[in-house]
Amino acid sequence: MNVGFFCPPGQVSRRVLLVLALALCCSCRRDDSGAQAPPPTPPLSRPVIGYGVISVSYTHVTAEPDPAGLSLGYLRQGAIVEVVERRSVSRDGAAEFWVFVSPRAGEGAYRGWLPASLVQIYDNLSQAETAARSLSP
Repeated sequence: MNVGFFCPPGQVSRRVLLVLALALCCSCRRDDSGAQAPPPTPPLSRPVIGYGVISVSYTHVTAEPDPAGLSLGYLRQGAIVEVVERRSVSRDGAAEFWVFVSPRAGEGAYRGWLPASLVQIYDNLSQAETAARSLSP
């Protein structure tokens, strides 16, 4: 019997585990041959910023971000629009925020500007639909 290899049972299993762990670490290598591009970032790849719900009885959609701008039509309370752009406009030293909106597919024809204070903006359509329902009488 070889006394040099004799160890208590607990130490043998630790040594075996250590040897297996070292073998596993040395045998692994990174394979970059099939590198994939990351998925598009949602805020940058989405065609809209969010969905807006008109929060006042009605409001005019204007051709430019200006209260005196050409009126393209109006939207009623609870109407849901796609918010495409946000803009800050300075008037008389005060900043006003405006949103460029577009109708959802098959709903209305007005693409234009609204004061941001008249629109509640949501991240997704289901949130906007829930909010619109709560505004209905």
